[in-house]
Amino acid sequence: MRHSTDILVIGSGIAGLFYALKAADLGTVTIITKRSAFDSATAWAQGGISAVLDPCDSFDQHAEDTMRAGAGLCREETVRLCVTQGPSRIRELIELGVAFTREPSEDGYASRLDLGREGGHTKRRVVHARDMTGAEVQRALVEKVRAHPRIRLMEDKVAIDLITAGRLGLPGENRCLGAYVIDRTSQEVSTWTAKVVVLATGGAGKVYLYTSNPDVSTGDGLAMAFRAGAGVANMEFFQFHPTCLFHPKAKSFLISEALRGEGGILELNDGTTFMERYHEMECLAPRDVVARAIDSEMKRTGDDYVVLRMTHLSPSFVRGRFPGIHEKCLQYGVDMTIEPIPVVPAAHYACGGVLTDLRGCTNLPGLLAIGETACTGFNGANRLASNSLLEGLVFAHEAASATAGLLESLHDVPQRQVPDWNPGEASEPDEQVVVTQNWDEIRRLMWNYVGIVRTTKRLKRAQRRLQLLRDEIREYYWDFQVTPNVVELRNICTVAQLIVECALGRKESRGLHYTLDHPERNDSEWCKDTVLCRKDLP
Repeated sequence: MRHSTDILVIGSGIAGLFYALKAADLGTVTIITKRSAFDSATAWAQGGISAVLDPCDSFDQHAEDTMRAGAGLCREETVRLCVTQGPSRIRELIELGVAFTREPSEDGYASRLDLGREGGHTKRRVVHARDMTGAEVQRALVEKVRAHPRIRLMEDKVAIDLITAGRLGLPGENRCLGAYVIDRTSQEVSTWTAKVVVLATGGAGKVYLYTSNPDVSTGDGLAMAFRAGAGVANMEFFQFHPTCLFHPKAKSFLISEALRGEGGILELNDGTTFMERYHEMECLAPRDVVARAIDSEMKRTGDDYVVLRMTHLSPSFVRGRFPGIHEKCLQYGVDMTIEPIPVVPAAHYACGGVLTDLRGCTNLPGLLAIGETACTGFNGANRLASNSLLEGLVFAHEAASATAGLLESLHDVPQRQVPDWNPGEASEPDEQVVVTQNWDEIRRLMWNYVGIVRTTKRLKRAQRRLQLLRDEIREYYWDFQVTPNVVELRNICTVAQLIVECALGRKESRGLHYTLDHPERNDSEWCKDTVLCRKDLP
């Protein structure tokens, strides 16, 4: 089956939805998302969106906090772009119906926005909807998208690969022409052509065994872009959130950094505090510092977790400020108002991604990348808390502006020269255990060999094994009919290889990349991005 649209958006998080609403004035927009529209990392976001909304704050201070957390690798022009646009993008969300939490006034009515503080921030600048910000943003955006006459939102559609002129051997410049897409229910593969393709597929936390990410976070956009010839950068900088709930039945539940912003204290199991030994900001230190500190203390003591204590705060305040987290913890037998919360680090956010310019454009004409899928230079070597949704909003806005020019400059897609999906001699899969075994092995070796603290020896072990797994997966991919599970397996293997190659290439420790073989930061040689293209992957 064949479909055509002016703009094809892959992904339904904040970046993809916000972009679609803006780009719909320029042409027909189709959004495909591999599960429901609400299955995105955005919907899981608890903390909020950072923006300068307090008269006591400033763009300069927000920029300084961002670049300090980014450990010397933030692109200053990107940082300035994002922080200065923050207030305008927040106002647009409010106009779209997002109900952010507001401070009560003396007469009991809501007044100005309530601003939280999180790790690495020197001011209160995190606008939020209690502790369920992402869910509220997702609700409002999906509602507007579904009501828009020029936007189609199609669920249960999994992108397999991008279609490019170069792969088809077409004359002229190589450009993106669309994507092959498999229906999760019917297993039918369709051909989608578009003048502009926008990757907004989110992150890749599922490449690790323990992650705060939803199941859809398998790095699909990043892997597809890399295979199509787009450059990727800084994949060694994978952020581990310091505090996920430690419980055998709690899958991927994040304990927001906002708890520490409101006074939560990290302690060992015996009640001893430890963050004062690692950073002057103590529990509000940047995430890379806190995650390494917790990892170090767990290894030193042999404990399986540390704890986050909120019991010194008013129970009514804790329940009112963090109702979602309080309720979820109660489901697992933890009442955070009277006992500490057991927490451990987990893979959380990819600071690297598809390399783009200040408008979301990649080096492949017709292909844009926004949100966590992209590497814009905003996050550097470590993302500042609550900057991710801000980046998604700003670059959705910039990419929509760039799209106007792209639609004018790019010729129509040569429909007759874009072939339908060809399964070749592929047969029905005979052993699904191959998929599940390789999926599990990749995630375990990434956790054990490419985690918070690394060594060259462990990275090379991971590199060798991933090359073997890639060959097995490639053979399986071509021999058997494609399924959504195989698509995701192929993608996490590609992403895992990119992380390992970038980590091996950076001979220093900076931000989220810490290696025992090169423990010092080296600005004279390594104050630069780690960039890869297809020829760089062994």
